[in-house]
Amino acid sequence: MMDRREIKEVLDDYELDEAIIGVLGSHSSLDVCDGAKEEGFKTLVIAERGREEPYTKYFVQREVNGLRKGVVDENIVLEKFSDLMDESVQEKLREKNTLFIPNRSFVVYTGIDNVEDKFRVPLVGSRDMLRMEERGEEKDYYWLCKRAGIPTPTEYTPEDIDTLVMVKLPHAVMHLERGFFTACSRQEYKDKASRLIKRGIIKEEELENARIEKYVIGPVFNFDFFYSPLDEELELLGVDWRFESNLDGMVRIPKSQELPDELKEPLMIVVGHASATLRESLLNKMFPIAEKFVQFAKEEYSAGMIGPFCLQTIVDENMDFWVYDIATRIGGGTNIHMYGGHPYGNALFRCNMSSGRRLVLEIKRAIEMDAMDKIVT
Repeated sequence: MMDRREIKEVLDDYELDEAIIGVLGSHSSLDVCDGAKEEGFKTLVIAERGREEPYTKYFVQREVNGLRKGVVDENIVLEKFSDLMDESVQEKLREKNTLFIPNRSFVVYTGIDNVEDKFRVPLVGSRDMLRMEERGEEKDYYWLCKRAGIPTPTEYTPEDIDTLVMVKLPHAVMHLERGFFTACSRQEYKDKASRLIKRGIIKEEELENARIEKYVIGPVFNFDFFYSPLDEELELLGVDWRFESNLDGMVRIPKSQELPDELKEPLMIVVGHASATLRESLLNKMFPIAEKFVQFAKEEYSAGMIGPFCLQTIVDENMDFWVYDIATRIGGGTNIHMYGGHPYGNALFRCNMSSGRRLVLEIKRAIEMDAMDKIVT
């Protein structure tokens, strides 16, 4: 793990009044760029050739007939995202006084080992907590939840499946996605796994490390929280839920309609998000869970939790929340907050406060307070 003192040395050479907000062009980068523009910062997107046009054409800053458009000021277009780890690219970022915002795509496409050991650019967030999202790691978020007393769905082995379960393992092709499937018995588990292996959706060798947990029936809520090291306060900014393909199309098909074999197992690939709010009485149950997470992070990780994080939950018929995933950086659904903010963030700050804007506001305040060392790793 790169020592924070090394990053501080890099930061000491920065002209922070000329700092630029950098982010990998994927995931929630538009939210970050939108928030940066709201707080008066320039933005830099690292894009991959073949998928760069949203950042180099459609959302790039430009003036058209006197009308100002866009949120992306500068681009670095790479042949592949992993080239971001080349020293020549990192040198460009440092020369531009880049403060880099991690998202899930950044970790997946460049590799967690590289993020921890080779990325010598100030990273706004908790570098040593990003590995927690790698399933199969000894100290993943299930380990954290168990240690911190955060409720998660009951875990099963293939042999003891006696109720509806969700099986979680990597998608064989789509690196950001999971090869989720459900089963009610050991035999159904074996049959479905065999079909998905033949279809190239999952790999047989990944089944050994698959997470099998009770399928909690209820609505899914992703809670977009923020922890400020400057104020030592927890904030709820927003709540979102997911659109999943091809599941969301399948649930609209009448039960009487027989499906072809290739459609009998929905793939549950996240393709979008929508905004949500929660019964206010239920907020009393979520804040203590988030506080447990923040407190455990302080005790277990060198920098604790810095900035945005997301608790992905299901609420059951007893109004109890179960955490089934944790993002230790800006969440994947925060683009729904752009410019208009979100009801909770807006209520808290009395202005349009998105996750991206709140993150950059913390950067702005840290610069003004001469406290950047508190928010970068």
